[in-house]
Amino acid sequence: MSDDVVLRAARIDDFPAIVEVWRSSVDATYGFVSPEDLLEIERELIPAFLPGLDLTVASVDGRLVGFAGTAGARLAMMFVHDDFRGKGVGTQLLSRVLSDGVTELEVNEDNPDSVEFYRARGFEVVGRSAVDDAGRPYPMLQMRRSDADSGHASPSGL
Repeated sequence: MSDDVVLRAARIDDFPAIVEVWRSSVDATYGFVSPEDLLEIERELIPAFLPGLDLTVASVDGRLVGFAGTAGARLAMMFVHDDFRGKGVGTQLLSRVLSDGVTELEVNEDNPDSVEFYRARGFEVVGRSAVDDAGRPYPMLQMRRSDADSGHASPSGL
């Protein structure tokens, strides 16, 4: 499967498909987030979050199946459609953003599969917040590549 993945920069007309990927991913992995909070976050994706990020999308057979959004050296968000989880899409997206200089990220502590995914790829926990960036009660782990230069700014993010 992973050989069929095409990565490219996102375009504005990709935003609706990006939101669909996000929704599929969070429906499968974010059982710890209230439905009301998910709706609030979803409403803000296009107007508030996506335009401020450098976005890379992954497609298979012309279907957008994953994306990664970065801000400088920080991975702000990465999601893979539930139908494509475990098939190499996330690994390819992460490899791309790492080659572009990403060294840090935040991940929901209550999403152990994602925490382990990043740990297995050289990230280590360097901090923890009891709430997300909007003050919601979802603990966040700040992670940094263990081989990253210590001169980078402290992690923060979505």
